[in-house]
Amino acid sequence: MSNTQIWVDADACPVVIKEILFRAAEREGIAVTLVANQPIGVPKSPHITTLQVSAGFDAADNEIVKRINAGDLLITADIPLAAEALGKDALALSPRGEVFDKSSIKAKLTMRDFMETLRFSGEHTGGPAAMHARDRKAFAEQLDKYLHRRKT
Repeated sequence: MSNTQIWVDADACPVVIKEILFRAAEREGIAVTLVANQPIGVPKSPHITTLQVSAGFDAADNEIVKRINAGDLLITADIPLAAEALGKDALALSPRGEVFDKSSIKAKLTMRDFMETLRFSGEHTGGPAAMHARDRKAFAEQLDKYLHRRKT
């Protein structure tokens, strides 16, 4: 698994999570690719790259799905994108440290669709909660688990 890499759905990824990923890329020598439809600033590193895609709907998601491989890790809060990555035997982790897996993704997709239906009917459902230190810690712990497993 040493040739695996990390893909980041970067348009909505919090800066603090990107910083954790940048440090991990340097420390572990793992390739991290940030995919977005706008320019993304990253440190100069042989392990960190950006891939800018067109501004079209789901352009970044489609590019990630096209390129991700089994064993790679995807960082995203986008549940349908996580489901597609899992379908290709990749792993998926939210910026809040939630591990998406094949056993729970269907329920998450159903809940997402339900909330979307509520929003379209005019119901105010609120946005995502603010990032907290516990979210960053949970993310860092899950990332460390992935990095440790890829070495074995």
